[in-house]
Amino acid sequence: MKRILLIVAVVVLYILHQDFWFWRTPYPLVFGFVPIGLFYHACFAVAASVVMWLLVTFAWPSHLEKEVEEQTSKKEAKA
Repeated sequence: MKRILLIVAVVVLYILHQDFWFWRTPYPLVFGFVPIGLFYHACFAVAASVVMWLLVTFAWPSHLEKEVEEQTSKKEAKA
């Protein structure tokens, strides 16, 4: 279930990254001075960072690291 949710999150971020709706106008201003497109990209960057953290936490292939550690320890034992 986690894997499906992570895949959906990545696909949603991919779709949201294609933000053609804020390209033509700097209005409305967020907080009175930040153009809406800049604010959107700041929020997108935060969301992408959270999704990347989730991917590293829950989908990192730790079995590959274990294999490399075992190979490294075998090479060190031979030396």
